[in-house]
Amino acid sequence: MKLIGLKLPHPTRNQNGDASRDCGGLWQAFTSENIAQKIPNKKSDNIYTVYYDYVSDHNGDYSYFIGCEVPENTPVPEGLHELYIPEQYYQIITAKGQMPDCIAAAWREIWSTPINRAYGFDLEVYDERSADWSNAEVNIYLSIY
Repeated sequence: MKLIGLKLPHPTRNQNGDASRDCGGLWQAFTSENIAQKIPNKKSDNIYTVYYDYVSDHNGDYSYFIGCEVPENTPVPEGLHELYIPEQYYQIITAKGQMPDCIAAAWREIWSTPINRAYGFDLEVYDERSADWSNAEVNIYLSIY
C-alpha cells in the first residue's frame, strides 16, 4: 500500500511526552494545512497514521507518518512524502471513546499486553467511524509475527 502525506522529520519516543508532542504537532500541521485535500488520487477519505522504523520496541525511537492511500503510480506533490506499507500480519485493536484519549488508552493497554509484536509498520485507520471525536472508533493494526 502506498501512502502520501507528512512524516515527522525526526524519530520520536514514548518517554517524557515526546510522542504526544511530536505526533500531535504533525496532526496539527496535517489538519491546519489541509494536507488530505492536497493528496491526489486518494482511494478513500481514510487517514492513516503509521508507526515504523522502530529501533527496538515501544520503549525505543520510531518514525511517524500521517497520510492517505493512493494508487502506486501517483506522483508525490512537492512538500509531501510517500511511504510504502509492506504486506504484514496484523492484530486489530479498536479504540473507542473520546479522541485523543481513547487512542492513548488503547496504546497503554497494548504496551501492557503480551502481544507478539513484530514492530514493523503499525497503523491507525481514521475512517467515517472517527468523524465524531467525542465518540470515535479507530482501528489500530499491530504488525505481528
